[in-house]
Amino acid sequence: MQNNHHSGHPSAMAMNIREKEKYIENFNFPFCEEASKYQKVAKIGQGTFGEVFKARDINNPKKFVAMKKVLMDNEKEGFPITALREIRILQLLKHDNVVNLIEICRTKATAANRYRSTFYLVFDFCEHDLAGLLSNVNVKFSLGEIKKVLQQLLNGLYYIHFNKILHRDMKAANVLITKNGVLKLADFGLARAFSSNKNGLPNRFTNRVVTLWYRPPELLLGERNYGPPVDLWGAGCIMAEMWTRSPIMQGNSEQQQLTLISQLCGSINPQSWLGVENLELYKKMELPQEQKRKVKERLKPYLKDPYAIDLLDKLLVLDPAKRADADAALNHDFFWTDPMPCELGKMLANHTQSMFEFLAPARRATQINRHHSMPRPTTSAVQDSGYQDRVF
Repeated sequence: MQNNHHSGHPSAMAMNIREKEKYIENFNFPFCEEASKYQKVAKIGQGTFGEVFKARDINNPKKFVAMKKVLMDNEKEGFPITALREIRILQLLKHDNVVNLIEICRTKATAANRYRSTFYLVFDFCEHDLAGLLSNVNVKFSLGEIKKVLQQLLNGLYYIHFNKILHRDMKAANVLITKNGVLKLADFGLARAFSSNKNGLPNRFTNRVVTLWYRPPELLLGERNYGPPVDLWGAGCIMAEMWTRSPIMQGNSEQQQLTLISQLCGSINPQSWLGVENLELYKKMELPQEQKRKVKERLKPYLKDPYAIDLLDKLLVLDPAKRADADAALNHDFFWTDPMPCELGKMLANHTQSMFEFLAPARRATQINRHHSMPRPTTSAVQDSGYQDRVF
């Protein structure tokens, strides 16, 4: 019996190191083509998620893609669960306003890379990200164009929430725009599926998600049973940024972020937010009291349009249960009054150079946050805050 082992295919037990290496080297991945079909042109992004490259399809030189490297550094066994989750979600989502995952490809396992393939997620290439565009003073959006950006952003959110997916990392750098003016929600590395509470039990999601400046008050106060409103807070922050050209609340700690939110949106207490006193960190954080809500007053100098300021006011609501959802936001008068949302392609045609946050000089703080002006959170700042807790 025992000798059958060695007849035919060498089993993993019986393979010596050299045979194993040979086996790996010749192994054919039927659904995972080699990365050599693309030629890298430039690095366009860097973050907790690893690196992103612009690359050319060798067989079709006019076609460009974005290649996002899958980080394998911490993997003892197999493929990172976080990347599997991201791939699964991206395969499920097919919409004009969500990035399109073309395929997953790999480098060949050879002695040179210690028989460990590198994997890449390959996406349709988008020429710009919103943070890059906003950091460039020469890029000017008309009111109709701003409406088009926000309408597409909310359409993307409506679609993913309808499909029971939370993005959990809404920020200007994760909003891509093609040269024809089509907006795509990107970077689903922190996204997850959600369901309304099964058998009446609350969800226990991690609250260490969303870059600090865009993180909603419920997450900062320790809420773990959350849903789509976390993404709409981020959408509100991005909306204001379309005019201020810089993130509106730039805290350097969870505590400071809550203080900035209170100073803009009013005191956080059971009067403004039913049940907030039950959140884990409500008693542990210093929450400034006697703060009046000043969203309209402080942002009016930027957002001159009365409908714009009204919609923003409905997105930056402290209580997630009262925050506008994507459907209500899309039906707001802001999108249905003159000037109507208009295409971005014409304006972007004046800007042939790609604009990405990664390639842009640091953005200058605007008036509204000058007294709390901060450099953008870097990967390390993000990691220190436990942001890399992606699996639970």
